[in-house]
Amino acid sequence: MRATAATRFAVPPELSAAETPESRGLARDQVRLLVARDRKPLRHSRFTELPGALDPGDLVVVNTSDTEPAAVDGFRSDGRPVVLHVSGPSTGGTFVVEPRTPEGERVTDAARGDTVRLPPGVAATLVAAHPDPSVRTGSRLWRARIPVEGGLPAWLSATGRPIRYAYLREHPALADHRTVFAVPAGASDDWFGSAEMPSAGRPFTRAVLDGLHARGVGIAELVLHTGVSSPEADEVPLPERYRVPAATADAVNATRAAGRRVVAVGTTVTRALETVADVDGTVRAGEGWTDLVLGPDRPVRVVDGLVTGWHEPEASHLLLLEAVAGALLVGRAYAEAVRTGYLWHEFGDSCLLLPARRAA
Repeated sequence: MRATAATRFAVPPELSAAETPESRGLARDQVRLLVARDRKPLRHSRFTELPGALDPGDLVVVNTSDTEPAAVDGFRSDGRPVVLHVSGPSTGGTFVVEPRTPEGERVTDAARGDTVRLPPGVAATLVAAHPDPSVRTGSRLWRARIPVEGGLPAWLSATGRPIRYAYLREHPALADHRTVFAVPAGASDDWFGSAEMPSAGRPFTRAVLDGLHARGVGIAELVLHTGVSSPEADEVPLPERYRVPAATADAVNATRAAGRRVVAVGTTVTRALETVADVDGTVRAGEGWTDLVLGPDRPVRVVDGLVTGWHEPEASHLLLLEAVAGALLVGRAYAEAVRTGYLWHEFGDSCLLLPARRAA
């Protein structure tokens, strides 16, 4: 599952965005934007200039999933502190969780049957490794029972905080982890938003959206709820929940019929759109769980461009980027981003990948 571009660069530690753009004195839409087009020079700009990089008639598709306060502090049965990351719902009333140390390291000795004490008096029990239930110990992810009154989303709202990784020097508020188009998922027992922000959409502001409208670029919405984004090297993406409404499917099909681009905001949007795409690229409304993995064996059928953040060299997301834009363009963009000091991770800078348009 390793993307070929992953072997062409290494990210210096100083390029990890250790704080929000606002803490760096920038508005959301003032982060850097690298515009990468096939057979054209790479262009450095700011995210506010995104509308001018697209053509009238293009369609930008965004993910409206909200971000949950999915990290909860607790203690293991032997008293050691632990942070439980709640990734999302699973089968049989359980939830997928990821135990991590307070320092952000993976817990490597968790085992089936372990109990984690959480506030206020809640006990989470690890019932099976995920996705392979035959594993008894050492799994990164687990299915857990978390018995709470009023539903898990309400409990997280009262006790949780945003998932935070060790490269961050500050503790951004939940509002900093939400995009301008986020829509709350609602407080049901088993249906809540993203464990971590669909971060490709963070630099969008009302001003950028207004600029797209003024440029004649359409905007369509879908939902894909993301789980935790800290996979092991070469780990494939896990199944995620999605919904593509009929209005969005119609807009995508009309855009393609007119010979214009469909530009996905992030790997989440790409995965959702490609999940409901027929072999000929026709998109249909749909919802459910997707286990689609894009790559050499399953190229994209619909997405012509991609707004994205910057992913780690070992991230499986790079394979998806290459499926959209090709290894050469992705490799050029990443090499330039490292050379010129673009910032990585959810509060970092952005890239617009615009490969050559596919033949109809």
